[in-house]
Amino acid sequence: MERNDLVLPGPQAITPVSRPLPMVLIGDEAFGLHKHLLRPYSGKQLTMKKRVFNYRLSRARRYVECSFGIWTNKWRILHRPINMSVEFATDIVKACVVLHNIVRKRDGYKFDDTLSITSNLLRMHSFDQSHDGIRAYSIRNEFADNFVSPEGELLWQYNKA
Repeated sequence: MERNDLVLPGPQAITPVSRPLPMVLIGDEAFGLHKHLLRPYSGKQLTMKKRVFNYRLSRARRYVECSFGIWTNKWRILHRPINMSVEFATDIVKACVVLHNIVRKRDGYKFDDTLSITSNLLRMHSFDQSHDGIRAYSIRNEFADNFVSPEGELLWQYNKA
C-alpha cells in the first residue's frame, strides 16, 4: 500500500445515489489512515456520524476477525508470519481459500470454529499528511456521510453507536 502498487478493483458506488468510492481495507486504531485503508475516528467527544461510522467499521472488522479465526484454527500456516515471496504467500492464501470451501461444503458450518480467534496482524506505519493523507481523510468522511444518509443508513445503527 505504501508503494501504491496494490491492485484493487476500481471505485464503486455503495448506494444507487452515492458517488463511487475506492475499494478499502479495514483496520483498527493501530493502523495509519490511507486512501485504501479505513480506520476509526479517534477521540471521545465524537459526533453521531463519527460514532455510527466507528460502529459500522467495528462490525465489519469483527466479521473479518471471525473469518480469520476460523482459518487459523484450520490452517496452521496462518499461525505465524509467512516468510516467503509475495507470489508464494499469495498461492498459500489461495490454497487456503480453496481448501476452506471444500471443507465447508463437506462438513458444513461449525460454531466451534469461531470460538478461538487469534489475530497477529502486522501494524502499519502512520501515513503523513501529504496529498494521499488528505485524500484518506476525505474518503473516510465520505463513507461516514454515506452511513448516515437516507440511502446508506441502517435504522438500528443509532441505538448501537
